[in-house]
Amino acid sequence: MMNQSLLDHVTQTMAAGSKSFASAAKLFDPAIRRSALMLYAWCRHCDDTIDGQDMGFSAPVAQDTPQQRLVHLQTLTRRALTGVPMEEPAFAAFQEVAFAHAIPEQLAFDHLVGYAMDARGERYHTFTDTLGYCYHVAGVVGLMMAHIMGVRERTVLDRACDLGLAFQLTNIARDIVEDAQAGRCYLPTRWLAEEGVSLHNYAKPSQRAALGRLAHRVVTAAEPYYQSAREALAGLPLRSAWAIATALGVYRQIGLNVRHAGEHAWSQRQGTTKLEKRIHVLTGAGMALSSRFSTLKPRPDHLWRRPG
Repeated sequence: MMNQSLLDHVTQTMAAGSKSFASAAKLFDPAIRRSALMLYAWCRHCDDTIDGQDMGFSAPVAQDTPQQRLVHLQTLTRRALTGVPMEEPAFAAFQEVAFAHAIPEQLAFDHLVGYAMDARGERYHTFTDTLGYCYHVAGVVGLMMAHIMGVRERTVLDRACDLGLAFQLTNIARDIVEDAQAGRCYLPTRWLAEEGVSLHNYAKPSQRAALGRLAHRVVTAAEPYYQSAREALAGLPLRSAWAIATALGVYRQIGLNVRHAGEHAWSQRQGTTKLEKRIHVLTGAGMALSSRFSTLKPRPDHLWRRPG
């Protein structure tokens, strides 16, 4: 059982790193919430390690390279999955949740592939390429969360992956300028070319109108994945369905706010207000309850399909 100091650590990690998901996570039953917190702590640690950050914010400049940090993460993750006692809080947390819920090892290493893509500064030429990146950094997290909630049915797992894809597309739209400042671009270069901009100038203030259109396109592209995930609430326990429906509503709202702001979306970081979060807690409850009376429809064939 997770000790109190580790629980405190992962709770603080989520509160600092993701206020949106922290609000929704409170709706899980206690056991699932603890596991969600543990998984988040590992994901956040891996992300920050590659970026040389702490809780998503700048940290003292690291002396090693992103590639060296990635190897370190892979080594510690492998040790955690073999049952070696872990001193590092994030890996102790991941070890416990991985064993408690029989999370497939491949999912953990698939997730680390996303950090490898960041470490080598990969570019994405088509939207399919971007979705491949979204799978590794977020779709896989959706799959691991589904395992925590007891899901093993492939059709429901597919929808959990879809929600991860939708979340990451929202993040991409919100963080275009911030990512560009870090030397990263997740937008398809074909889309840039269609707007008459390039990797060298797309994030400059003079290109905000084009950037607004690109963000609109990303947010719109996320919609069918949100819809696919929404239809799978019936496959989750009621309280888990409430938490996931709330997180879906909050993250989708961020995307809608980015789209509404247009070329002004990057004058300040887009998020959700306390009122918007409260509304989505209530609407999430309604969605979870109504899902008890619905059946899962076939997943649309045109949506991107996860590997395996």
